[in-house]
Amino acid sequence: MSWQSPEGMKDYLKPTKLCDCENEKLKGKAKEIIKGADTPKEAALKIFHFTREEILFGQDYPDVKASHTLEKGIGFCMTKTNMQIGLLRAVGIPARCHYVHFPKELLKPNIPGFIYNKIPTPQVHPWCECFLDGKWLSCEALYDERLYAVYLQDGLFTKDQIPNIDWDGDTDLVLFAPFFVKDLGTFPAWDDVIIDVLKQGANLPPTNRLFGWFVFFLINRRIRKLREKFDTSGESREVQKAPG
Repeated sequence: MSWQSPEGMKDYLKPTKLCDCENEKLKGKAKEIIKGADTPKEAALKIFHFTREEILFGQDYPDVKASHTLEKGIGFCMTKTNMQIGLLRAVGIPARCHYVHFPKELLKPNIPGFIYNKIPTPQVHPWCECFLDGKWLSCEALYDERLYAVYLQDGLFTKDQIPNIDWDGDTDLVLFAPFFVKDLGTFPAWDDVIIDVLKQGANLPPTNRLFGWFVFFLINRRIRKLREKFDTSGESREVQKAPG
């Protein structure tokens, strides 16, 4: 790493309870990911692609530490965002969380009907922003390429609504902008968003480990089957660990 972190960004570089960017395993992984990067932009792009493709989209608890998401190899919007922020901070790139409300209909393909019917709407959805070349940029790394292709094929959204999932490091990438119900703005960390979500009276996924394990098992099984529809090699990637 051959760059200095910008001044005045303490709140966007420090560790928090959930964004444990000083965790040794997370710091080591961050350095491994950005190997060969000569600029913060190159490093941020490497972290974006790692988060998007190597941390498979799947349901988990909302209060999981960044280092645990890295270890599990699975995450959804809340935990992937938190981990991406942690990796960026670990290499001296300021990062923060932006969140919105969007309709629960976007979740329908992933969730068994009897669970989906009990989910309130709207739902909370965050993404990562990082500070590069004097400006904040959105760099949402939610869906891997296989899931994006399947969702397009199955009509969850159209190419016009979400043209691509690639980030260039120069412009904003926000996947669900056409579907926003309410923009709640930016917060230094996912921890701060959770506090604001509860203040707003919105709902989060369950944190109860026993109940959550059963619900998430069903959801993640469905997501794996969706991903396998586009698995040209015939080999499905298994989640490293069940949520817990």
